[in-house]
Amino acid sequence: MEVDIEGQIDSRFESVKKAFADLWTDIEVGAALAVYWRGEPVVDLFGGFTDRELEHHWREDTLVNVYSVTKGLAAFTFALLIDDGDVRYEDKVADYWPEFAANGKDQVTIAQLLSHQSGLCGVDETLKVADLYEWPKMVRLLAKQQPFWTPGTASGYHAVTWGYLVGELVWRIKGMTLGQLFQDRVAKPLGLEFYLGLPAAEHGRCATLIGPNHARGVVQVSRAKRSPSEPHNKYFEASLLNPAISPFKDACSKEWRLAEIAASNGHGDARSIAKLYALMAAGGELNGTRLIGSKTLALAVAPEVDAEIEHTFDLVTGTQIRRSSGFILSHGGNYGPGKNSFGHAGAGGSMAFADPDSELSFCYVMNQMQPDSQVENRAARLINATYHCIKA
Repeated sequence: MEVDIEGQIDSRFESVKKAFADLWTDIEVGAALAVYWRGEPVVDLFGGFTDRELEHHWREDTLVNVYSVTKGLAAFTFALLIDDGDVRYEDKVADYWPEFAANGKDQVTIAQLLSHQSGLCGVDETLKVADLYEWPKMVRLLAKQQPFWTPGTASGYHAVTWGYLVGELVWRIKGMTLGQLFQDRVAKPLGLEFYLGLPAAEHGRCATLIGPNHARGVVQVSRAKRSPSEPHNKYFEASLLNPAISPFKDACSKEWRLAEIAASNGHGDARSIAKLYALMAAGGELNGTRLIGSKTLALAVAPEVDAEIEHTFDLVTGTQIRRSSGFILSHGGNYGPGKNSFGHAGAGGSMAFADPDSELSFCYVMNQMQPDSQVENRAARLINATYHCIKA
C-alpha cells in the first residue's frame, strides 16, 4: 500500500521518514511518529487511514487508544505526588487506602504496587467488560482480593488492574481522579492532546483499532523466551483474559473511551506523548517549563524489578523485564542502545520512551495491532532509523 506521509521533519532525519513510509509495505493502516532531540521536535509524521475500510485519512489531530503506553504517562503523573511531598514510594498502600490491607496486603508498598509486585494482576470474580466501567466495584474487588502470590516476592504484569490501583491511590491522596490530575498538572501546562477518560466531544477524532486477525498480511509470530510455565497460566488468564477485551467491539466503544482506566485506555497523539517524554529526558524541564524535580524523576525511574540482576521471569508474560515505579526500563535494546532509557509499550505495537543519555524521546502509535514477529517489529525499525540519524 502506498500512502502520503504528512507532517514535519528535520532534514537530518529524512531516513526516518523513509522507514516510516516503508511500514505500509507491511501491514500498516494508520500511524503517527514523533521524535524530540535535544529538546526540539525533529520528527512529526502521520499517514494512512483511521479505519479498516481505508475510507478516512489519518489527520494531524487524530487520536488513538495507545493501550499500555498509558501506564508511562500515569506513572509520571503519580510521581508528581512524590514531588509534592504528599506521599513516598516506600509508604504502605494501606496507609492511604485502609481497605486495601485485607487478605495479607497490609505491608505492600507503593513502589511494589507500581512495579507490578502486589500480586493483584486480576481478581477471582469472573468479569465482563462492562464491569471495567464501574470504578467502585473494581476498587472494592481489588481491595478484598487475596494476592495471586506473596507481594514483593515476584513480579507479574498487572495489565488492566494497575490503572485502578494507581487511580484509587491518587483519589485517596488528592481527592481527584488521576485523569483530572493529569489534565491540570501535565496536559494543560505542556499543551498536550492526551486524555484519561476521553470527552465525548473528541470521539469523532479517534482512529478505529484493528485486531491482528484483520491484518492485511500474514504475521509470523515468534515465541518470546518464557519461563517453564505454560503460556496461559493462571496469572496470564487473571491479568489478560478476565475479561478478554476486543480491540474493536470493546476498546472502540463509547463506554471504553469515556472510562478512566489508567492502565490501558489513554487516548492521544504521538507528538503529545513524545513531548512529555522529552521533558523527562531533560530531567523534568522542557523549554522553560518544569513539571517535576530531577531528583523525584530519578526516584520514579529507579529499578524496582531488575531481571539483569535477579534473572527472574514475569509471572504473567513469562519474559524477563526491568521495571521501576510504573515505567519499563531499558533491557535488551527495547528502547534503543541507551542504558538509562525508560518508557512503556502498548498492546499491538505502540511505544514511547525517553533516553536521557541521548537527550531523545520517541513515540510511535498506530491502529493496526500486531504481535511481535520473527522479523524486526515496526517500532524497532523506526527506533533503529532514528538512532542512525543522531549518530551520523
